[in-house]
Amino acid sequence: MISDKLENITKYNIISEKVSDFLISLTPDSAVGHYEIDQNVYANIDVYETKDISLCKFEAHKKYIDIQMLLFGEEKLDYISADGLIVRDNYDPVRDVMFFDNPKNEPDTVFLKPFKFVMLYPDEAHRPQMNIANISNKVKKVVVKIKVD
Repeated sequence: MISDKLENITKYNIISEKVSDFLISLTPDSAVGHYEIDQNVYANIDVYETKDISLCKFEAHKKYIDIQMLLFGEEKLDYISADGLIVRDNYDPVRDVMFFDNPKNEPDTVFLKPFKFVMLYPDEAHRPQMNIANISNKVKKVVVKIKVD
């Protein structure tokens, strides 16, 4: 998992210039929707309310790396290696997602704030959309999906 400020995104050579340019172009007023960046990369921008931890599940993907970044609001995201986790919902190849029971080991945590991104690889389970300090918060988030070979 990589966590950094948007201003540093060009330092990561796995992130293409098209993806960097797209993310840098976003503002809190960017339209909600689906964006095709190239044949192997797309992004979704959504607005939602963060949730209580009991309503959030660990998930992982097989086909895509996630880059997640808030355009406004704050949320908590936990992450941990998917290796050894107990599968709750089997892998759905159409949605490229599988869900896990909560891990026995304590996950690591990052607090997402506007224009701070995280990049999560397919072997990293993550639990996004969580409240901070038990307070629901409206957020606007972009999730970029980068296809892996």
